[in-house]
This record gives sequence, C-alpha cells and structure tokens, in this order.
Amino acid sequence: MDRDFKKIVLDNSDIIVQKWINEIDTLKTSNYSSSVTEELLESTNREFVNIIFSSIKNEGDTKQLKEFSEKLINLGWQVSYITDGLQVFRRVTINFILEQSEQIDTSYISELLQSVDNWVEPVIRQLVNEYSGNWENILSLQQMALHELSAPLIPVMDDITVMPLIGTIDTERAKLIMENLLEGTIKHHSQVVLIDITGVPVVDTMVAHHIVQAADAVRLVGATCILVGIRPEIAQTIVTLGIDLSKFPTKSSLRKGFIKALELTNRQVVDLDQKDDTIEQMFDSLGGE
Repeated sequence: MDRDFKKIVLDNSDIIVQKWINEIDTLKTSNYSSSVTEELLESTNREFVNIIFSSIKNEGDTKQLKEFSEKLINLGWQVSYITDGLQVFRRVTINFILEQSEQIDTSYISELLQSVDNWVEPVIRQLVNEYSGNWENILSLQQMALHELSAPLIPVMDDITVMPLIGTIDTERAKLIMENLLEGTIKHHSQVVLIDITGVPVVDTMVAHHIVQAADAVRLVGATCILVGIRPEIAQTIVTLGIDLSKFPTKSSLRKGFIKALELTNRQVVDLDQKDDTIEQMFDSLGGE
C-alpha cells in the first residue's frame, strides 16, 4: 500500500507542489525569508519542493540535500525553513490523498500517516543533519580566521614588526598573542616588536599582566618590545593599578614608537628635502657645482 500512496503523490506532483507553495507562502514573515527578494524566495521554494520529490523518488540519494543545506546556510536562513517546509509537505500530501480516496476508515488513515512519515522523516533528519554539520564546519572555519586576525604580527621592515591589538583581551586571546609574538619574532628575525594597544578599550590588571608577560617573553628571545598607543586614561589606570612597565619602552603613538624602533636598529627618519639642502651646502663649501 505504501507503494500505492507514493504513486499517487508522484503522479500528482504538480498539484501537490502548487498546494505546497500556496501554504509555504504564508510563512513569508518568518526570519528565514524576511530579508530576501520575492524572486529568491520563489526559486528557493521551487528548488526545495523538487528536492523533496526527488528524495522520495530516489531514496538514499543525499547529494542534492547536502547542496541545498549549504545554499541555505549561505543565504543565512534558519533551520526552521527546512522543518516548516517539510511539515507543510506532510500536511498537504495527506490532505490531497484523503481528498482522492473513497474510503476514509481508521486503518486507511493510519496507514497513510505511517507511509507519509516514512517518506518525510528521513528527509527531515538528513537535511537537518547536513545543515547542522555544514554550519558547524563554517563556524569552525570562521573561528580559525578570527583567531588568526585577532593577534596579527606584521613585519613592516627589516628587523621591525608590529602587532596591532583591537578589542577586548581575554585569557584565550592573551595566550594567542603570546604564541604569535614568539613565533613571529623568531620567524621574521625581529630586533624590535611594537605592541599597539590603541584599539584596546580597557586595560585592567589582567590585560596589563598579559602585556608584561608578552614583553618579557619577547626579551627572552633576544628582541626589544615597545608598547605604543598609551592614551592618557590608560596611563592613569596603569599608574593607579601600580603596574610596572619600566622594563620596556613605552610611547603614546605608533609613530613615536616606530621612530624609537628605528633608533634601536641604528636607523632614523630623514627629511629628503632637508637632506638635499645639506648635500648642496656640502658641495658649495667644497667649491663644487
């Protein structure tokens, strides 16, 4: 009998699809479709219902389900779109078969409900599992990317690197800062490392402690650490907390810190116009042209 029900559904797929689309349109105000165009919603609905029928017809084929779940994640739609759509399909299919049937006894309805559940439930599980797995994978990749960007070490020139810090520093991020500092200092053969805390909104005892630890670690591998971006309110906080930053140079801005780094590496910033004037004066004093 299950085969008979399935034949009825497949033979009348056009009618069921239209009934499904009419009902799914009532869910337009849900979060998964509130910010998308009518055209995108309609095409996605068509694709969804086609995948449902394809899953019924070709049991065990999960390729389309996986691709569709990836598309929904990229659209930013919630998993409720999947569950709601399949529940609507279940209801529409059952109602349609009952409308076409001459016998409406209890055993018939029970068998119908069981058959439709046998089609729909595996599709729900497969789509939800694929959606969840893809979402977890994307979330993991995003977290890795954020970690890499949360404590970057930038080689600005030979022997000098900069680590700009933005946002709140917690224990996990402080550990990442330490690792990146040490690995980057050795990798780039840095003599001077500038830690820029201009974008750090709050420097408390824990944050200051992590920064001091990082500076000490850099010094142990043979480089000098310069802390830059110390705003007046942060300087006041550091003094109030009694934090000792005398072990390494500090500057109020990245520009001043970079000039100090040049001095520590036996270089300096030279005004080219002033340099040209100096050369001309030297030639004049020697009687040259």
